[in-house]
Amino acid sequence: VVFQPVEDVEDCSALVFSEHHTRHRQSLSHHSFVVADCPKALLAPCDRCPPPAPKICDLMNDSDLLDALRLKLDPSHCTVKNWKNFASRWGMSYDEVTLLEHRSRGALCHSPTLEFLLRFSHKPVSDLTELCRLYQRVDVMRLLQRWLDNDWPQAWRERGRSKLL
Repeated sequence: VVFQPVEDVEDCSALVFSEHHTRHRQSLSHHSFVVADCPKALLAPCDRCPPPAPKICDLMNDSDLLDALRLKLDPSHCTVKNWKNFASRWGMSYDEVTLLEHRSRGALCHSPTLEFLLRFSHKPVSDLTELCRLYQRVDVMRLLQRWLDNDWPQAWRERGRSKLL
């Protein structure tokens, strides 16, 4: 069986095949099989298939979640860990953090939290949740968990259905 990676710039998360799809692939093991040649129905998420683990770029389409994250992580308080702590932990230099901070001053539409999330959009949401745990930001962790439990599975299935059309 030959599987080739499929790169889809619209999708952030990798496709996950259900147990049924895995059995179907195994039954085709005597043929050369390329995922790109699969019928779209095999690539579409089904109601029984769990959604893949999302990346930060997957949550960037949810404006309500982004607004809530921005409200929780943008403000600067000396006792509350915010986007600067997260960015530093993930390797942004002091100069980069300062630049993002200065860019956002006086601009209502510019959020350093959103810039930080865009910069690290390739990382899994679980890494962001781990940062929340590390910095004891239970409020943000709950927000992300609610999105993971409720909104992400629905968004992933809707995105899969729209690709079939």
